[in-house]
Amino acid sequence: MTTAAPAKGNTKGSIKGNTKGQAKGHASGVGPLLRGWRERRRVSQLELALRADSSARHISFIETGRSRPSEELVLRLADHLDVPVRDRNSLLLAAGYAPRFRETPLEDPSMGTLREGLEQLLTGYEPYPALVVDAAYDVIAANRGIAMILEGVPEHLLAGPLNAMRLTLHPEGLAPRIRNLREWRGHLLHQMERQIALQRSDALRAVYEEVAAYPVEDPGVDAFDAGTDVPYFALPLRIEHDGHVLSFISSISTFNTPMDVTVAELAIETLLPADPATVKFLQTRMA
Repeated sequence: MTTAAPAKGNTKGSIKGNTKGQAKGHASGVGPLLRGWRERRRVSQLELALRADSSARHISFIETGRSRPSEELVLRLADHLDVPVRDRNSLLLAAGYAPRFRETPLEDPSMGTLREGLEQLLTGYEPYPALVVDAAYDVIAANRGIAMILEGVPEHLLAGPLNAMRLTLHPEGLAPRIRNLREWRGHLLHQMERQIALQRSDALRAVYEEVAAYPVEDPGVDAFDAGTDVPYFALPLRIEHDGHVLSFISSISTFNTPMDVTVAELAIETLLPADPATVKFLQTRMA
């Protein structure tokens, strides 16, 4: 496994929340935050109350600052609103409670078991390309399959920290080799737009604004070859490499019920071969 960049974090094992813009009063502070998440998820007060075993009146009182929720209720509401772990700390702070979730740097000794597990997972996927990214798509680690795909990418793009979106869409990165660039680019931009709406990540928004501004080649060179006899069940990434056209289906995995902000923001992306020719090429090349 190739380690590309450490996960972003604060001091060892520290707990903090994103408190920017929070009101000083605990009850009034948590109310607008919860209302914002509820509206972002397009959930009514009644529906949220039913999900969280509460009442619409109590939810209304919390949102208007007339009632202070218990710590347990804050966490329950956050869970039903699918609030990111990092922002759950912010809700707790705004309600007057201590943050619950640590943010431990990935290189911390206490994360050794996690690092070993990720290394074994990435190695186990070989010869198929796989990598670990954080919430802004900075590359944490990658296997030999990814290193093969990146052959020929200029050194200045490979200088850390690596970013998967930048490497893929930059005009000097993988973009010129992607046969269905317009479709794949549209898929990636839509994916980031959806995550920005759900997570309110300034770091991801900065990456999105950068890569969305990259020029795109004339559509005549990146049309998707729909005439293939392989029945794709998902949009494939079709990329030229060493005289071959490789086809991949992307699969993304995350950790279930994470108790650490760093772990919650990790994702493992695997490029699974989408046709027999790609399988054969990878097995031969990576043997």
